[in-house]
Order: sequence, then structure tokens, then C-alpha cells
Amino acid sequence: MTERSVVHSSFVIERLYDASPARVFAAFADPVAKRHWSACHDEGGLGEHELDFREGGRETMRGAPAPGGVYAMNATYQEILPEARIVYSYELLRDDVRLSVSLATIEFHGGGAGTRLVFTEQAAFLDGHDRPEAREQGSRIGFDRLAGYLAQQQAPA
Repeated sequence: MTERSVVHSSFVIERLYDASPARVFAAFADPVAKRHWSACHDEGGLGEHELDFREGGRETMRGAPAPGGVYAMNATYQEILPEARIVYSYELLRDDVRLSVSLATIEFHGGGAGTRLVFTEQAAFLDGHDRPEAREQGSRIGFDRLAGYLAQQQAPA
């Protein structure tokens, strides 16, 4: 029998974006926009992606960001307060093996023309298949990509 274990972890990431809360929030709500920035790996990209952005709605991603596995994310939106807060729960799998289960909260704080985004994730990492440090690093990469996407959308054509 496989040795079972669970590691509980949480982390917080804060970012300042030179965009209004409405623009930053829209980057999460619009499936076309989200597809542009939300992959945390260059290899394989996002692959399949579906987004039903409403309370009780689901988001799914499936792709192969690295050799040795097909990754999938299945999320359910628990609360959506436009331009203020998004709360969702999700599981991450590799080749149908559950790596973790998480609760994530995204807060949008306006100030001048910009937005302070606060992302908090609380996770249960299962059976040694993933590490908290790797998840935080991947999340940071995603939020860096969001900054690039927002800057690109603001730049004149």
C-alpha cells in the first residue's frame, strides 16, 4: 500500500498593477483574457480550458506543462464580488492522481489608477506528490504574466 500523507500550507502573494480594479477583475472573468495569461509554464501552454465564471460555476484546465504527466485543474467558484473578491476551491491532478486540494481568495483593492491584488491560498498537499514551494512559485509566475497581459492591453496598437 502507498504511504499516505498530507502537508497543510498557506501563502499570500501581493501585486500592484497599473490598471483599475475593473480591468484586473475582467482578466479573471473573461475566458479569452484568462487564457492569455494564466498558464504557469511555457511548455504545453494551457491546453484545454473552460471557464463558467459565476458563483457555483466551474473552471477546468488540462494540459501537459512538463514531460512526465498531463496536469488538470478543476475549480468551483464559491463567491464572486465584482471588482472586490473571488473565492474558489480547486483540485490539481497529474495523470488523474490528486496532488492537492486548495481554497483560494483573490482580493482587489483600488487606489488611484492602480490595483493592489492580494492572493491567498490554503492547500492540502497529498501523499508527497507536490510541494508548497512549487505551488507558490507557479502562482507567482501566473501573476507576473497577468502584469504583462495588462500592460500589453494598455499599450497603443
